[in-house]
Amino acid sequence: MTEPLIVDRLTVSAGGRTLLDAVSATIAPGQLTAIVGPNGAGKSTLLRAIATGVPSSGTIRLGDTDLKRLKPIERARRLAYLPQAHELAWDISVADMVALGRFAFGAVPGRLRTEDRAAIARAMEDAGCTALASRAVTSLSGGEQALACLARVLAADTPVLLADEPVAALDPANQYHVMECLARLAANGRTVVVVLHDLSLVAQFADSVLWLGDGRLAAHSAARRDAFAAHVAALFGRQPGFAEDGSDALYFRRDSRS
Repeated sequence: MTEPLIVDRLTVSAGGRTLLDAVSATIAPGQLTAIVGPNGAGKSTLLRAIATGVPSSGTIRLGDTDLKRLKPIERARRLAYLPQAHELAWDISVADMVALGRFAFGAVPGRLRTEDRAAIARAMEDAGCTALASRAVTSLSGGEQALACLARVLAADTPVLLADEPVAALDPANQYHVMECLARLAANGRTVVVVLHDLSLVAQFADSVLWLGDGRLAAHSAARRDAFAAHVAALFGRQPGFAEDGSDALYFRRDSRS
């Protein structure tokens, strides 16, 4: 099992505004942690800051290792980041794009090692895009591109995986496939942090939740029903309901403003 991911007073400012205000949390390995909050709460900013993709103050550590102080290639061996937007300008095959996930480990295009090929094949299978391997990435639909981009970060096989709305472009079946994949990675000891808007998916798959509002951490809680309902009501102003069959399926009642 990997070491905990620790953020301490992580702060991001831009254009005279504070986008992220002294967020501190210890994110345990072996769990799927969801980042949840209203639009503009700072969810994507927090994920980018943890990935060191945006200037920030405060510290980001993986155990005792300061991620900010690492060289980019060393950091890429520990942490993989899937952004919300996918810009695929190169007209290459899906398999070749997924292979880019092995770059930090010395993989060279056209001369992949046995372990690289195994990681690439496993990543495409886990993401559900093996059938797309020979397709040009520019020919894919939005949902297919999302699966291929997920496979690229899975191929890196890093201890920490950060994913910003990885299911937003997917149909319901693929949403569940991807969430099951991410939950399985977490159960196998990885640290998985995911920005999600679908509260039903959060309720069903998350082990813990970082609740964000106005750039501040409102709470870091287990995804238990009692805590879940209270934080949802506080941040979104609506009282959630759970399915009557006892499952974790969640919905908002009409006129449920608190």
